[in-house]
Amino acid sequence: NPEHPVARGTAQNPDIYFQGREVQNPFFNAVPDIVENYMQEYKKITGREYHPFDYYGDPEAEDIIVAMGSICDTVYEVVDYLNGKGEKVGIIKVHLYRPFSEKYFFNVFPKTVKRIAVLDRTKEPGSLGEPLYLDISKLFFNEETQPIIVGGRYGLGSKDTTPSHILSVFDNLKSEHPKNGFTIGIVDDVSNTSLPEGDIIDTTPEGTIQCKFWGLGSDGTVGANKSAIKIIGDDTALYAQGYFSYDSKKSGGTTVSHLRFGKKPIRSPYLVYNADYIACHNKSFLYSFDVLKGLKKNGSFVLNCPWDKDELEDKLPSSVKRYLAKNNVKFYIIDAIAIAGEIGLGNRINMIMQAAFFKLANVISVEDAVKYLKKSITDIYGKKGDKIVEMNKMAVDRGIDSLKQISIPEHWVNAKDEEKPIKNEPDFIKNIQRVMARNEGDDLPTSAFVGMEDGTFPLGTSAYEKRGIATNVPEWQPDKCIQCGQCAYICPHATVRQFLTSEEEKKNAPNDFIIEQASGKGLESYGYRIQVAPLDCTGCGNCADICPAELGIRNDTNSKGGCA
Repeated sequence: NPEHPVARGTAQNPDIYFQGREVQNPFFNAVPDIVENYMQEYKKITGREYHPFDYYGDPEAEDIIVAMGSICDTVYEVVDYLNGKGEKVGIIKVHLYRPFSEKYFFNVFPKTVKRIAVLDRTKEPGSLGEPLYLDISKLFFNEETQPIIVGGRYGLGSKDTTPSHILSVFDNLKSEHPKNGFTIGIVDDVSNTSLPEGDIIDTTPEGTIQCKFWGLGSDGTVGANKSAIKIIGDDTALYAQGYFSYDSKKSGGTTVSHLRFGKKPIRSPYLVYNADYIACHNKSFLYSFDVLKGLKKNGSFVLNCPWDKDELEDKLPSSVKRYLAKNNVKFYIIDAIAIAGEIGLGNRINMIMQAAFFKLANVISVEDAVKYLKKSITDIYGKKGDKIVEMNKMAVDRGIDSLKQISIPEHWVNAKDEEKPIKNEPDFIKNIQRVMARNEGDDLPTSAFVGMEDGTFPLGTSAYEKRGIATNVPEWQPDKCIQCGQCAYICPHATVRQFLTSEEEKKNAPNDFIIEQASGKGLESYGYRIQVAPLDCTGCGNCADICPAELGIRNDTNSKGGCA
């Protein structure tokens, strides 16, 4: 206040600093009561009740978990699951961590508790335990009867924590000698801290529809799914939830959308691993990922691909054929890329695939879905003009009408895997990078990283990726090329390269390998060629956009180059 100026935060000497810190104690000590008071005020406004600590579960529980944050919702599901089977378990959820209030903790603590597992989402190397675990242990230091207290770590780096992981925590508490300092969600075969994961259990509310969408970064899949959540959440009585898993490549990377819809509240803060519906929006994913993992028996699978029914026999991997046949999956195909090109949407297939989803997933009626979708299109794209709105509405109609159901041949159940050539690759590529590239990094044990304890990774690993994700790749037009090299300069993944060839190399080249005369002083004896690496290309079109000769690198759907 300029009317009452003071100096705050001064540099203090040892004679008074200590006292100045301790005189603040009464204010910190008052915080829990102040928080509790405002939580009650909040209850009056919203009807939702909170306290510095909240208990959920059997009032006479013998085994409880103490945790804070989003994992508590997962624990709630498991508590309901176990109590429904006759066990007595519960959870104390921490709302106010600092200042830590002994009074409010014991206000909710069941006196029947014999064993406590404390979950921390952090690791403090060298410590006897993680922060929350040490706090809970201190609470019972002077108590006459002390429960068994063990601590564990989960979720570092946003690793998914599922109900089966929480089930292993309760199983550990029930054992004769519960393990302390444990980990869940990983296999630690170096320090042996991990708890074994038990049976996979599905604790989502009955009737919940769970869906997964494999998309390519920037193809509109994530935006479309966010729109679907909004439509269903706003226009129906259903509950909706979405989680989006991205790889680190951003545009051109892999996105997996995890959606849930149901008549009961959804509190599952983890990814979908037991899906009723799976859609694959890029055919290259079939060869890189296990896209069908977790699809239920009699579930639905939609594949965006340019193949017809007869081509599927040769194009589909054997593992996909077997899964479809063994699990009686309803299999559909649609060529969304071709449809988007015909309409004028380029590679934006989101509305086409979203319409296909609404037709097949049975979340709401198709008629209502089309009505809501077209209304959302007007709201989203209205400012961009009638043409954009009409193109997207046309995409909805085409997405519903163009789906083709494929009857699965009986012999697919015995499809044999193709023999893969043995590659001479570094151990890191074979044992770590290839596994991570298949989205199976969660399965890597701790021992896989022995030798990398300091966090170092080898360089030059992207040369082994060869993802093959581009739906269109550029084609060099030598008769138009002026050899400026701007396409190679602009390529963000270095997949367009210029080469000079000697006379000897030209003689040994295949007959259909086009080599032009190099232009430029001193290059009279060399040939020139631009070579594209199709498996590394992402189909971004930057090379065509930068081409000053306009058709030096061409695009069949765009007069100024791009991906042909």
